[in-house]
Amino acid sequence: MTEQSPPVEMTDPRQVRLLAHPLRQRIAEVMRRGPVSSTTLARELGESTGATSYHLRRLAEHGFIEEVPGRGRGRERWWRHVPADRRLPPYSRQSPEMREAVGEVTRLEFANELDLLARFERVRDDLGPWADALLFSFSTVTLTPDQLRPFFEEYIALLYRYKNADEDPPPDARTLVVRFLAFPEITDEAEPPDPDEAGPPAPDEAGPPDPDEAGS
Repeated sequence: MTEQSPPVEMTDPRQVRLLAHPLRQRIAEVMRRGPVSSTTLARELGESTGATSYHLRRLAEHGFIEEVPGRGRGRERWWRHVPADRRLPPYSRQSPEMREAVGEVTRLEFANELDLLARFERVRDDLGPWADALLFSFSTVTLTPDQLRPFFEEYIALLYRYKNADEDPPPDARTLVVRFLAFPEITDEAEPPDPDEAGPPAPDEAGPPDPDEAGS
């Protein structure tokens, strides 16, 4: 079984923004299945070798992939995915540039997930026992901010318990797309009032704030 690697926090917005590119998303998807060269990748994705070679070099510069030693011939280079538990810093510690990059990659990632699901649905009738492999659960859990991190770490640990080594999967194994999504529920009562609908302030709420209560 694959051992859980220590978390690596991505603090460079350029590293995050590098992933916010449709072709690089497709490259990452292919490389999770095994090593590639710019030629084999171009053939599978229907792109030019110049384009795939460029994107592979960029991904290697930021440590997402690495060259496979002794695999290529002549000037041919083969690349493989570098597995890692990559994390984003908490929103409260993200710079404006990082928040913009994270938002961009998140929107692209969700669009890609919907495309993957649509592909599965199109061929589901032909997948035999794997047609039953669409797993989902809708639920809620009530936690404090201090409980969020242990909750997430237990989920990550569960993933690593079931991760087989990529180089030696069982013959009947398939790669499953596994995602985790959780966010606070915002009720109507918790939403800030619409300033356009709030109306004029009450007489005792108008005027400057009390100096003892005003923030800096």
